[in-house]
Amino acid sequence: MLNATSPAVPAVNDGLHVPAELDASLRMRQACISPKFLYDPLGSKLFEAICELPEYYPTRTEAAIFDLHGAEIARTVGTGATLIDLGAGNCAKAARLFPLLQPRQYVPVDISAEFLHDAVERLRQRFRHIDMLPLGLDFSARLDLPDRVRAERQLFFYPGSSIGNFAPHEALDFLQRVHAQCGRDGGLLIGIDLAKDHAVLDAAYDDALGVTAAFNLNVLRHVNRLLDADFDIRKWRHRGFYNPAEGRVEMHLEAQAAQQVTWRGGSRRFAAGEWIHTENSYKYRQSDAVGLLGQAGFASTRVWTDPRQWFAVIYARALSH
Repeated sequence: MLNATSPAVPAVNDGLHVPAELDASLRMRQACISPKFLYDPLGSKLFEAICELPEYYPTRTEAAIFDLHGAEIARTVGTGATLIDLGAGNCAKAARLFPLLQPRQYVPVDISAEFLHDAVERLRQRFRHIDMLPLGLDFSARLDLPDRVRAERQLFFYPGSSIGNFAPHEALDFLQRVHAQCGRDGGLLIGIDLAKDHAVLDAAYDDALGVTAAFNLNVLRHVNRLLDADFDIRKWRHRGFYNPAEGRVEMHLEAQAAQQVTWRGGSRRFAAGEWIHTENSYKYRQSDAVGLLGQAGFASTRVWTDPRQWFAVIYARALSH
């Protein structure tokens, strides 16, 4: 989603670090694939479909909070900010807030650069008055913004409870990196999924239609492309469930038969029933979420939730550096 006058967005999967990272994670005693690799162009479209499923409550619950409290959120956050949308995807969540927040600049950031490019091109047709600067970046380990991003009143937007993909110590590190970028007048508007009944969580991450399964299995197709690997997707199945001991939903891929998988520079024999861990989604108590933001250097100024207390939207103001 490029501005016609902007330099090309870099391809996020170019660079030597991607093969090395995947190679190392597949060789681990418990094989894993980072969830960021779920979001190639097809994976991004499948996630859009997941958000429409009746079982998948986070998207519509968060949207309902913004619908009900949007005006109050805008009064609290203020207008005219530099809106930096982390994990922007199709940009729909931020776009719904444009009339309320009236950002001076919109900076969507996503690992799937091609998908982002298409979304921003469509968005520009509707909001020609907003300066848009899409960035195809992997911000999970570093958050380096170019000078073209306005420094004044940076409002980081991290909806959808994507913070749950990080383990708690990783989430703290990430939030500290966001805080370091905020400056004296910046802040964070974040969505956080709250702890709830296990059955609701299990259904949300293993839907009856099998869209989440397709989304998870697609990561193997993506790895095949990135590493010249030979995963046979037909020999794997999706597993998604809540782990109460860890306070998180987990997604795995389970080998349905013993198999040898090779990739550029490596190989591994997977036993029948062996798992590849692809994603975690931690669920927070509201007090723990507020405490985490405080540890990262933010002052939690306002919290909005739905009537069932399933989800929270929090505006956290950056304290002075």
